[in-house]
Amino acid sequence: MHTTQITLGQAQAGQAQIALGGGCFWCVEAVFQRVRGVLGVESGYCNGTLPNPSYEQVCTGTTGHAEVVLVTYDPTVIATQQLLHIFFGVHDATTLNRQGNDVGTQYRSGVYTTTPEQHADARQVIEDMQTQQPALRGRITTEVATLAGYTQGEAYHQNYYVTNPHAGYCAFVVAPKVEKFLSTYRSFVAE
Repeated sequence: MHTTQITLGQAQAGQAQIALGGGCFWCVEAVFQRVRGVLGVESGYCNGTLPNPSYEQVCTGTTGHAEVVLVTYDPTVIATQQLLHIFFGVHDATTLNRQGNDVGTQYRSGVYTTTPEQHADARQVIEDMQTQQPALRGRITTEVATLAGYTQGEAYHQNYYVTNPHAGYCAFVVAPKVEKFLSTYRSFVAE
């Protein structure tokens, strides 16, 4: 499991970064900390209108930000499309601005890219999902956009599930997503 934080622009040569929003960032962070080839995860906010927002400001739903996890990964170990298949497998991309009981634009499904290749990969994965599962056609609400205005989340949001596994939200919301990843994507679990 990887609990290292690597902030935007701090990836080393040969590493890649992408931000993923799938509801509360605690869920996304907990899953991607366990993915083979992921070198670091950092909870934060992106693609809003207010520079350097706080969690409280983002939670008002007026800043336009999404709660995201900035994932730093080694593309020679795990491809962007593989990361995205995991991402789409552990959250509901068909519910607009919500995941479970978390409701608001900050909880939207989003893939925020740092390269044109990632953008193309995200579009391709969504198209492939809709081809393989026709019931999804026209139902995926995931925003695919260039990463903009990224702000690192507050320290108490980092490694949240690792440090608070028995907290109510973690036990009832985060843990099932982690278990789904561990059982569905065994070949991608980090050692």
